[in-house]
Amino acid sequence: HLDALVQSKLQSVGQDSPSWRHSGSWWSEVQMGPPDPILGVTEAFKRDTNPKKINLGVGAYRDDQGKPYVLNCVRKAEAQIATKKLDKEYLTIGGLAEFNKACAQLALGPDNEVLKSGRSITVQTISGTGSLRVGANFLSRFHTVAKDVYLPKPSWGNHTPIFRDAGMQLKAYSYYDPKTCGFDFKGALDDILKIPEKSVIMLHACAHNPTGVDPRPEQWKEISALVKKRNLLVFFDMAYQGFASGDIDRDAWAVRYFIEQGHNVVLSQSFAKNMGLYGERVGGFTVVCKDAEEAKRVESQLKILIRPIYSNPPMNGARIASTILNTPELYKEWLVEVKDMATRIIRMREELVGNLKKEGSTLNWQHVTDQIGMFCFTGLKPDQVERLTKEFSVYMTKDGRISMAGVTSGNVGYLAHGIHTVTK
Repeated sequence: HLDALVQSKLQSVGQDSPSWRHSGSWWSEVQMGPPDPILGVTEAFKRDTNPKKINLGVGAYRDDQGKPYVLNCVRKAEAQIATKKLDKEYLTIGGLAEFNKACAQLALGPDNEVLKSGRSITVQTISGTGSLRVGANFLSRFHTVAKDVYLPKPSWGNHTPIFRDAGMQLKAYSYYDPKTCGFDFKGALDDILKIPEKSVIMLHACAHNPTGVDPRPEQWKEISALVKKRNLLVFFDMAYQGFASGDIDRDAWAVRYFIEQGHNVVLSQSFAKNMGLYGERVGGFTVVCKDAEEAKRVESQLKILIRPIYSNPPMNGARIASTILNTPELYKEWLVEVKDMATRIIRMREELVGNLKKEGSTLNWQHVTDQIGMFCFTGLKPDQVERLTKEFSVYMTKDGRISMAGVTSGNVGYLAHGIHTVTK
C-alpha cells in the first residue's frame, strides 16, 4: 500500500515537471556563454601555423625572446623558503601578517602617518581580481549611502563583472580621447563634477589598463580637489606599481597624494606583474580609515566577508613576495629587475615608432611613446585589426589594444611593417 502511494506521488510530481521529464537534466536551461575576448585571442594565435605570428593579447611580461620570465629575486626567495622547511598550515583569514605590513608600506611609503597611526587595515587577497572582489563586496554591504561605482571609460574589462556581481551599479566617466589617443582631461573633470555625492569613483593608480594613458601630477591634483569637493569615495586599483615607470615611488604618487589630501581611500594591489607572480595569485586590499578604532572594526568585517568565499588566502606566493619585500638585498635586486622590465617595454615603444617611420608612415604615432605600462591603445580600427590578423598573423583585441610585452627586438620590424600596411 505504501509503495503504491509513493509511486502515485512520484508520477504526479513528474507530471508537474515537463522540462525535467523531457531533458533528463538539471541544466538544460543554461545557455552557452561568450568566450573571454582576451583568452580568445590566445586560442586563435595557438592555432595559427605562420612562423612569424605575434600574440599581442597576453597580459603577462615576456623577455626579449618572447619567453615567460621568472625574476632572479623570486628564484632566490623560493630557495630561501625551501631551506626553512616551513609547514603548510592554514594562514589566518586576513593572510600572512608580514606580507600585509610590507604590502601596505610599498603602496603608501614606509613613513606614512596612516601606517604609523594604525588607521589602515590591509588583508592578503587572491591577487588583484580577488582584492577588487573583496572590496566590491565590502562596499556593497557597508557603503549603503550609494551603490553607484563610476569607472573610467574605458576600464579594465573585469572591473564591470566584479562590481556588478557584488551588487553595485556601474556608471562611467570620460577618460580616453580617441582623437588624440590621450587623456580627456576636460571630459573627465566635467563628468566628475556631475557625479552624485558619496558615489564610488574607480581610479587606476598608474599604467591605466587598457589605454596606457595616465594623468600628469598636476592633473591628478585637480582631480583630487574635485573628487573631494564632490565628496566621493576613491577606490584605487594599483596593479602595476613599479612596472609603469620603473620607479615604485613615482608609480604610487597619486595614491599617496590623495591620502595626503585627506581622502580615506580603498586600494587594491597586485603582485602579478611587478614580481611576475601571475599564477601565485598575490594581492592586497587596504582600507584607510578615520582612526585605529575604525580600522579594527573594518578588519573584523572584512574577515567575516572573506570566510565564506575562500576561508583564507594561499600561502606560497605571499611568502615569496614577503621574503623579497622584507629582505634588504632581495628588495634591492627586485627594484633593479622591475626597472629592467619597465625599461624594456619603454624601449619597445620607441623602437615600434622608429620602425613605423622607417616604413614611411606619415601618421602621428607619438601616443605610443606617451602612453605608459604594459598596454598601448594603438588607435587601430577594428577592420585594421582584422587585416593585421588575416594578412600578418598579428593577434590583438578588436579595440586595438596591444600588450607591449609581446613586442621584441626580433619582431618589432615585422609588426611595424604590418601596422603601416593596414594604416597607409
